[in-house]
Amino acid sequence: MTDFYSTLGVPRTATADEIKRAYRKLASQHHPDKGGETARFQEIQTAYETLGDPVKRQQHDNPVHRGGPSQFHQGGANPFDFNAIFEMFGARPGSGNPHQEFMQRNVKLSLWVSLHDVATGGSRVISIGTQHGNTNSEIHIPAGIDDGDTVRYAGAGPAGLDLIVTFRVKPDTDWQRTGSHLSTLIHVSMWDLILGGDVAVKNIFGDELSVTIPPKTQPGTTLRVRGHGLPVKGQPQSRGDLMLKLDARLPDHIPDNLLELIRQTRGQ
Repeated sequence: MTDFYSTLGVPRTATADEIKRAYRKLASQHHPDKGGETARFQEIQTAYETLGDPVKRQQHDNPVHRGGPSQFHQGGANPFDFNAIFEMFGARPGSGNPHQEFMQRNVKLSLWVSLHDVATGGSRVISIGTQHGNTNSEIHIPAGIDDGDTVRYAGAGPAGLDLIVTFRVKPDTDWQRTGSHLSTLIHVSMWDLILGGDVAVKNIFGDELSVTIPPKTQPGTTLRVRGHGLPVKGQPQSRGDLMLKLDARLPDHIPDNLLELIRQTRGQ
């Protein structure tokens, strides 16, 4: 039997928080997207799924001894049909060790979501392929979720199995993310930087904001709009900040008298 404590590198007396911290550290180090081995990453995932669940951890710590085949009636009119038993619980008979398959009580998949999905959260219906065809499951996307986060949906998979979803966040061309903060580039005129004034911008939720640019602002300055970034993971009522980097554009037409005034003052 695999010692999942050794897999995560924690003692058998480790607390739930210690197990979670060890899992996150190892998962980050061995994630396939970062060059890690898939087999090692799966071992870490399996160890955490076991030790992170109080019931499964107790079963791991106190395994029930099962006798050999001699304990079961092999002949007579009503012999045990192991294939039928495993089919009842969602196992695939004939594809490996039946006891190992019997313990596979979850379905794992990856789901790509947009940064807007991260901002708003909400429900999503996903289709899961099984040997009997496709089945639909409705899940809730946690607002503020990070790329690579894994969420377990108890009983949401086919035949009532647990559904384990690893979320992948698509890159966005308009927004750059740093935790719960978002940054973007906005185009303003040179007059806005010189004279100051208010400009209208929209946050990722589509809300229109009025942002004040102080007079004599330098090109490339970043303005911070507090509370208009992404929801903070685990605290959906709190939001990060919106960072606006100012990209100055020259106006299409500059009056000749203004150009002359600029020439006169350039050397001062």
